[in-house]
Amino acid sequence: GMAGSAGSAVLKALWTLRPRTLAAVSGRFPAPACCSLPPASCALSPPWRSSPVRTLQLSSALCAGHNKWSKVKHIKGPKDEAKARMFTKFGMMIRVAVKEGGPNPDMNVNLAHILEQCRSKNMPKASIEAAIKSAEKSKPMSQHMYEARGPGGCMMLIEVLTDNNTRSLQDIKRLLNKNGGMLSDGARHSFNRRGVVMVPGQNISMERALELAIEAGAEDVQETEDEEEQRLLQFVCDMMDLKK
Repeated sequence: GMAGSAGSAVLKALWTLRPRTLAAVSGRFPAPACCSLPPASCALSPPWRSSPVRTLQLSSALCAGHNKWSKVKHIKGPKDEAKARMFTKFGMMIRVAVKEGGPNPDMNVNLAHILEQCRSKNMPKASIEAAIKSAEKSKPMSQHMYEARGPGGCMMLIEVLTDNNTRSLQDIKRLLNKNGGMLSDGARHSFNRRGVVMVPGQNISMERALELAIEAGAEDVQETEDEEEQRLLQFVCDMMDLKK
């Protein structure tokens, strides 16, 4: 009842408070004790301001804006994760290359090739330098290949680079068991080792790519995409022809 009468009183006051003074609504709202005939300044401060009623703000500046992050996080999040995984992998590859051929890319062809890939994927220079430095200090690493059978009977070859083979083997067994797989000898007979060259494919047609593949002596060329959905061409060749 109180809120209803207060609301109707405010509405009536707003209708009657045009250019006139507060005398027009003195019947409903007692004039403040400070003035019997309200001066012009009192017209800006109506008596109901002193009552404990919350003011209503109608400012367009207070409207809620669009939260851009809520629109992009489901796209940006996975892309950032994929990029982080890629940089971690490059870091491992750098460490192996440095262990095998030293930290100078001018004297280490494998390292130079990996660094070129890092730059093409915009890997931060600080991360590259950190990987090279840590390789010189780190424990020796070894590469191992495990044969496994995955869900649905698919064959898997798992290449591992590790400084602790026992721990890595336990980790792989645990992951396979958790996802319906198991270690299984003989999987390697289902695979052929081939040389693969990946190049950006935005500015070349598939017909021209096939011509170049034939000229260079590649066995096949396939279309694929990188982590950022940019078109890539994958040239497949014999291991011995990779440098060509």
